[in-house]
Amino acid sequence: MEQRGIEPVPEEARTTHWGDIFSIVFNFLVNPGMILIGGLAVAGGLSFWGAVIAVTLGIAVAFVPYIIVATIGVDHGVPGQVSTRMTYGVIGSRWIASLLRVAVTTFQFAFQTIAGALAIVAVLHAWLGISLPLVPTSLVFAAFQVLIATMGYGPLKHLSRIALPLKVVVLGFSLYLLVSHDAPGFHPSEVLSFNGSSTLGWVGIAVWANSVAAAWLTMVTDAADFCRYSRTRADMWIGTMAAAILGALLSAVLGAYGAAATLGTVSNPFDVISGITTSGVVFVALLIVVVLDNWTINVLNLYTGGLAIVNMIPRLGRFWSTLVASAIGIAISAFPAIIDGFNTISGVAIGCLFAPIAGVLVADYVVVKRWRIDVPQLFVHGGRYWYLRGTNPVAVLSTAIGAVLYFLLPEAVLRCLVTPILTGLVFVVITRLLVTRFEWARVAAEPISVPARAAAAEDAGATVRP
Repeated sequence: MEQRGIEPVPEEARTTHWGDIFSIVFNFLVNPGMILIGGLAVAGGLSFWGAVIAVTLGIAVAFVPYIIVATIGVDHGVPGQVSTRMTYGVIGSRWIASLLRVAVTTFQFAFQTIAGALAIVAVLHAWLGISLPLVPTSLVFAAFQVLIATMGYGPLKHLSRIALPLKVVVLGFSLYLLVSHDAPGFHPSEVLSFNGSSTLGWVGIAVWANSVAAAWLTMVTDAADFCRYSRTRADMWIGTMAAAILGALLSAVLGAYGAAATLGTVSNPFDVISGITTSGVVFVALLIVVVLDNWTINVLNLYTGGLAIVNMIPRLGRFWSTLVASAIGIAISAFPAIIDGFNTISGVAIGCLFAPIAGVLVADYVVVKRWRIDVPQLFVHGGRYWYLRGTNPVAVLSTAIGAVLYFLLPEAVLRCLVTPILTGLVFVVITRLLVTRFEWARVAAEPISVPARAAAAEDAGATVRP
């Protein structure tokens, strides 16, 4: 069980190579929830290619700020929630970035759990004729995932290694079953030419791409969590980007294919797959993949949610904080209606908050602080990152302005792409204007002089304070 909480990971413990990063991120992207989104997009009116483009584009947009902020974990070994203290302040990060992250991560845990439960219910009904109630199945499924989440990063890494090849084989075979099925509508030529609703066009693609991007942008504040054990930036960049592109494509194609083959009438591809095979081996393999998938992917939502709670209440520790996040996630898993509300919840409620947060974090880290952080000061009350009463007013104001801009932008614009850029510009401009007027603003705009990697090595043994 992982004992380390929010303190920096020492240099000698950063041994994770790009393959492990690839397996974690790839597993995260190829899961029942992401696959279901591809099907929901087609059922919502997009063509097969429109759904694939929307999902892949959404992931690509979100991964730009994600991979930038993830660099903090590689260079300094600190978790993402702690790193947000450099921008929002020691106190501000707790009650803005961390509080919002807890709310969103528990929603995402519930969404993935219900999606997995839907797959289990569909497979067992088709295989054995058993009709399990969805809500109790979701709750039991959620409870089993808590065990892995509380154990920490190590078990997650090892389970990901086991799950990755099995998942690729089973889901690849599932796609083969869809492609080779001889029923009307399943032939590749019919699926690839499925146009959905011709009235949607680019706006429909933009709406779905934005929802996918918004869902992943919530991970920006936790990007460093997955990378703080990485050996080098190159390991993180290669593993993360390769997994993002390949994982998004596989999920989108599998989900969209099943929905397009049924002319958009069935959004859950596991329902479609279960209806075209009678093989017990295939059913067992699907069940194993769904369970392993949630054990290796969905539990990351609880893991990062636990770290966010630790950032808010350090005395709880990672283990108990993870249990708190788990309790909230299990409670939300009792409401299957969140599946149908994905576009509204993710594209609107989540996007308006985390798109500006991503813009502020990237602008501060890259433009203002020039890729450098004073790590020990992240844990000091009244220190460099205390700003004004523990909060950076410019970051808070810029985030609020960004949220308003998000709603003002038309749907045809990729709001999760444009909003972070505009919000980042607002943050930089206001920061520069206040530098000569307030001491806390001058400190906020002053990068440390020690190069990032050298600082990380020097600060590896820093004493952690609440």
